[in-house]
Amino acid sequence: MIQVAIMGHGVVGSGVAEILLTHKDSLTRKAKEEINIKYILDLREFPDLPYADKFTKDFNDIVNDDEVKVVAELMGGVNPAFDFVKRCLEAGKSVVTSNKELVAKKGAELLATAKEHNVNFLFEASVGGGIPIIRPLNNCLVANDVDEIAGILNGTTNFILTKMIRESMSFKDALALAQQLGYAERDPSADVEGHDACRKICILASLAFGKHIYPDNIHTEGITNISLEDVEYASQWGGVIKLIGEVRHLENNMLDIFVSPMLVSNESQLSSIDDVFNGILVKGDATGDVVFYGKGAGKLPTASAVVADIVDCIKHISARKYLFWEDSDGSNVIPYDESMTAMYVRATGDIHVAENIFGVVMPLTRKNMPKEEIAFITQPMTVKVFNEKVKQATEIGFTIINTIRVADF
Repeated sequence: MIQVAIMGHGVVGSGVAEILLTHKDSLTRKAKEEINIKYILDLREFPDLPYADKFTKDFNDIVNDDEVKVVAELMGGVNPAFDFVKRCLEAGKSVVTSNKELVAKKGAELLATAKEHNVNFLFEASVGGGIPIIRPLNNCLVANDVDEIAGILNGTTNFILTKMIRESMSFKDALALAQQLGYAERDPSADVEGHDACRKICILASLAFGKHIYPDNIHTEGITNISLEDVEYASQWGGVIKLIGEVRHLENNMLDIFVSPMLVSNESQLSSIDDVFNGILVKGDATGDVVFYGKGAGKLPTASAVVADIVDCIKHISARKYLFWEDSDGSNVIPYDESMTAMYVRATGDIHVAENIFGVVMPLTRKNMPKEEIAFITQPMTVKVFNEKVKQATEIGFTIINTIRVADF
């Protein structure tokens, strides 16, 4: 029998406990060991649960118990999660987590600690919830050199944009509906400002390219400036607006990585991924395009990925899995203003003057378009050059209403 502990009994933590208890027989067959929950760490009381006797409020009960071989960290945040996870690894316990913020900010250090103590630190559930992506990247696509990863990595923002696209719902109303349905928190900033997606693309990039990418080094934009007018222009262009986390491996071994709203062509495999679903496109030199699709969050989908990691740890009690990346100072990431992209521009001004500034452009129209409003797609250029042209346009009287990257995948 293998003893495990769960730290945190929120949405995901309670889901992990539920799966471990209700699927006990099938998990025993798959792990070749009986799995028993010895402790559940939480400061709250749960007297009515059938497993109420397993709760503790003292982390030391877990870290000091040599019988506990695997710990699931499901508290969220960095503090005290980082300290608890590191101490568990140092005590010879493997740890699994769904905590994307922890992995994105402290992954390199925790992976090094796990390696030093010959245990595992696994985090399949930290990206994409129940969508398998960490294990495929680390194992199934190992024969590939990854050229690019682009993904819809946040279900809340994808739900909001879907409502704006399909039902012409304003951002404000779509956000309110997302909160009403439980898809968005009362404070939705981590989602709508792009921070959640940033943490996830950092994890994927770190794994794919072998060096830790810190969120603070990544240009991150959210969707708060997206309007129904932008959605209409995108439709006329032949696409939709999605919040994308993207990383590209450049010829000089540098990485171009960012999170931004993007105009995505209807021909792209990511364009039809709607509502709370996530989609991750991986471009490998051998496989070509591979897309991972599914619900990116939710109690049981995420808990399922956590339990899969627990079983994996049990199968590798005496043999560490190779899941590792080195620490990095961020010098392998190009400055955002060197990133190449075509851009969508919505402004007030004269389209012919815009062409003199931006070069050849693709004009866009929409129903009931105000006489003074223009919209167009530029040719690809660096962000630095584009910003210089925007400044030049502003100086001669243009009012730039919004600008959005244009995807080429």
